[in-house]
Parts: sequence; C-alpha cells; structure tokens
Amino acid sequence: MGNREDLLAGARQVIVERGVAKATAREIANAAGVSLAAIGYHFGSKEQLITEALNETLGTAIGDAMEDRIREGAGHTPLDAFAAVWNAMPAVFAANRPAMLASAENLVRVARSPEARQHFQAMLEGGFDDLADALRDAHPELTDDQLRAVAELHFVFSQGLGLLHTIAPDAPLPDGDRLATAVAALAGVGRDS
Repeated sequence: MGNREDLLAGARQVIVERGVAKATAREIANAAGVSLAAIGYHFGSKEQLITEALNETLGTAIGDAMEDRIREGAGHTPLDAFAAVWNAMPAVFAANRPAMLASAENLVRVARSPEARQHFQAMLEGGFDDLADALRDAHPELTDDQLRAVAELHFVFSQGLGLLHTIAPDAPLPDGDRLATAVAALAGVGRDS
C-alpha cells in the first residue's frame, strides 16, 4: 500500500476505535505509519480524510453486500426481489455496526462542512449508478428510469434503516416483506400481481 491507502486504513481503524470526534490527526498518522504532513499532502485536511475513509468503508461493505443481494433477485419479480434484499440487509448492518456508528457520528460533521457535503453529494451519484447497474443485471426488463428510481429507493432505505439498525438494533423495524407490502399498496397492486 502507498501512503494514501495507509492513511485511509489508519483513519478507519482510529475512527472505529475512538469515534470521529476523538480521532486526532496524529493518531491517524501513527496508525498509518506515516508522517502527520502526509494527511495534508494526500487529503488536504483530517476532515477530508475522515470523510473519504468512512465513505469508502461503508460504500464498499454495505454497497457491495446490497448489490450482491440485488443480483440474487434475478429470476424473481422486482417486488419479491426487493423484499428479499431488505430481509437480508439487517444482517449486513449488524456485521458493519462499528463502522456505521462512526458514520452516524460523522453525519453531523458532514452537514456542517460545505467541503464534506460536496464530497458526499458527488458520492451519491456513484452509489445510485452502482445500484442501478446491479438492478439492470437482475431485472433487464426495467426501463432506465425505473432502474434509477428503484436504485434511489434502495439507497434511501440503506441510509434510513441502516441508521435505525445502528441506534436501535433490537427495535421492531420493518422487514423486506413489510416494505414490499407498502410499495405494492402505494402502487395499487398486490404482491402477487
């Protein structure tokens, strides 16, 4: 790995262990085995490094898992496949709880930083595109507009339900079957239609 990758790994380690608010640039540099100046050289600031480290970690862990669950829906109706994805995602959230907790802590910092918000907004497009590609593989019968809309819905649910599972893992949250029933009701069709 190069210094940039070492810093991302060091930041993830320190953030998960200590939280975003308590992570110092010096601790991150020490965990990465690089100089403190390397943060400024590669990322411009500790805040940008933290934003990228969390986006990369959760984007990869949660995003890849969701894309895999979406692709497993090939051969099923889009609505049944949607239910299956959201029946499986609580286990993904549980497996990534420490990183999701750090990400939840980071949301306030992102909301207050124009630079971090700009980076997050740019990341959204890539997230939508990746999910739409997975949906296209599983459901080629959907139009591009439908693929994008379903990808956006998955992304929004990943953010909302992911946060709820992080802060209240034992709460009675809706599962995929319940969410699919709601979507079908809004569309005015039954699940078997």
